[in-house]
Amino acid sequence: MLAAGNNSLQSTSFFLTGFRGLENLHGLISIPFCTIYLTVIVGNITILHVICTDSTLHEPMYYFLAMLALTDLGLCFSTLPTVLSIFWFDVREIGIPACFTQLFFIHTLSLVESSVLLSMSIDRYVAICNPLRYGTLLTPGRIVKMGLCSVLRSALLILPLPFLLKRFHYCRSHVLAHAYCLHLEIMKLACSSIIVNHIYGLFVVACTVGVDSLLIFLSYALILRTVLSIASREERLKALNTCVSHICAVLLFYIPMIGLSLVHRFGEHLPRIVHLLMSYVYLLVPPLMNPIVYSVKTKQIRQTIIKKFIFMQRLSSNHQG
Repeated sequence: MLAAGNNSLQSTSFFLTGFRGLENLHGLISIPFCTIYLTVIVGNITILHVICTDSTLHEPMYYFLAMLALTDLGLCFSTLPTVLSIFWFDVREIGIPACFTQLFFIHTLSLVESSVLLSMSIDRYVAICNPLRYGTLLTPGRIVKMGLCSVLRSALLILPLPFLLKRFHYCRSHVLAHAYCLHLEIMKLACSSIIVNHIYGLFVVACTVGVDSLLIFLSYALILRTVLSIASREERLKALNTCVSHICAVLLFYIPMIGLSLVHRFGEHLPRIVHLLMSYVYLLVPPLMNPIVYSVKTKQIRQTIIKKFIFMQRLSSNHQG
């Protein structure tokens, strides 16, 4: 099927491979993937439910966490259809418009996540370095504007990518090495020069991930300076402890992203399985781990989840009784 010789089909479709060479094991491989997807969906919906229903969590820090959970759910649902279609039904063909649409959402939501992490670092900076103005600086209206700006910036920067790819003639192959569509993979199949795509891709990364990561680093440098000026060791630890969850989320997002970029640009000699695993880690690990990290490390969320769990258990016991 992957070597289909139908030119009309190849002119309108790409073929997704999943784990090439392990097609017979796709049913088995789907088990951990399904588990991860289910955990991502349940975990992030739980975070959203807790924040929405508990009025004590209606604060800027948790509004940004809700944005992060929504972004992670979006990333999950962007890849879920094609991944499970390949593993469960061996459906590998994807129309070019559908592929470009998936690409747009995957890359846009990745940039939105970077923006949300920057917003969360600003929240921590204001809370620690300027606590008296926390409520007046981070009002609900400003938080909404920050969220909308994150989405608009990401969408507008990614929007040209499908059009830059659409102008190519794909005469070499229409086979993609993943279970979903990524810009770097698609442009490698083009017959003509891809220098414009390379330059624009680097420009987008520099303007978003590059700027965001620098500003996050700067915010934590200022936070550290403020914390070190606090006389009480207990107060220093308390202030730093409020940043632990966010630091973990930042590392979970940026380390796989940097690793995937390095593998794509400098790891041509590496086995194909390394490229595949890095792409899955980049897209699945942050949405999987963020709810776990925030549930474990954030006392208010942890306590609310435990209370709701106990309440559901009592309700179930009363119903059975």
